[in-house]
Amino acid sequence: MCEACNPDDLTTAATRKTIPTVQAVGKVLAHDITEIRPGEFKGRAFRKGHVVRESDVEHLQRLGKENLFVIDLSDDEMHEDDAALALATALAGSGVVLSGAPEEGKINLVAGIDGLIRVNKDALRAFNMLGEVACATLHDATVVKKGQIVAGTRAIPLVVKRKLVKEAVRAAAGGVVSVAPMRRPRVGVVITGNEVFHGQIKDAFAPVIREKVAGLNGEIAGLHYAPDDAAEITHRLREQLDAGADLLIATGGMSVDPDDVTRHAIRAAGARDVTYGSPVLPGSMFLVGYIPAGNNGTSREVPILGIPACGMYAKTTIFDLVLPRILAGERIGRSQLADLGHGGLCLKCPECRYPVCPFGK
Repeated sequence: MCEACNPDDLTTAATRKTIPTVQAVGKVLAHDITEIRPGEFKGRAFRKGHVVRESDVEHLQRLGKENLFVIDLSDDEMHEDDAALALATALAGSGVVLSGAPEEGKINLVAGIDGLIRVNKDALRAFNMLGEVACATLHDATVVKKGQIVAGTRAIPLVVKRKLVKEAVRAAAGGVVSVAPMRRPRVGVVITGNEVFHGQIKDAFAPVIREKVAGLNGEIAGLHYAPDDAAEITHRLREQLDAGADLLIATGGMSVDPDDVTRHAIRAAGARDVTYGSPVLPGSMFLVGYIPAGNNGTSREVPILGIPACGMYAKTTIFDLVLPRILAGERIGRSQLADLGHGGLCLKCPECRYPVCPFGK
């Protein structure tokens, strides 16, 4: 680009020309057009990039525009709005819809359902590496409601080469951002600990779990207390399974003291693929596993979460990061927990604003 060129005008000189306003229908304005109505209004009547419509001609002529400076697109070029629509359509995965028509080369993508955002980060990076196109998303694994903005995309210049748009569409093939539905769980809870079981201290776990499960549209199907006795804890867990719980939560007894037997009880209940310990603070003594279960000849696999003591006094823990993923169908193991180490340090802010914070991001 020559030094005399306007860096904000990314169209080439060959695409710009002056034509009579009456011949400009379907053409793209190369500059803003200002309207002044004394004592009433002064501002932009038509923006740069606007595609002139039949209904615009009389208005433009009233503004004294008998000729217009327009951009004449060649066959290998696209207007920013057309490009944005193509980009957004490619970026939108399942559970994501477009917010409406593009405007000034920009368009938002919104959640079509309640659920959990899933972002293909490799595809997003490849898309943004192309230049002249851009996409920004919310963080992966963010819980969203239907209608909430999950991403935005735009064509950066007013005119974009079709070849580049095609490359961007290929990079986004299959959708870069999607929203996975989260099932409504029937949760069986077993709260362990001699002190709570014998009434020596008041249980603080149940209110926390009820609130967080309800916040994700789940229900507590059963809640039982058990002493620090592995056989009793195992019995209570199996009892919840037999009653139809499709998610189990066991609290307390997750440390390494002699009386901490919850982990052993979980294994005795039939849990497989058990992963103990996580790189998230609070939540380093977290456990996740899966228990085969079945009724009436059917087979199913029920996730079980072991929540350490931090779950009853810390407002936000690993439980908040893992539960939505479990409900969205993600299988959690050592690899998935290891990924949570990046951003897994809670700052314990005096006023917790989670999820609008860096925890888990």
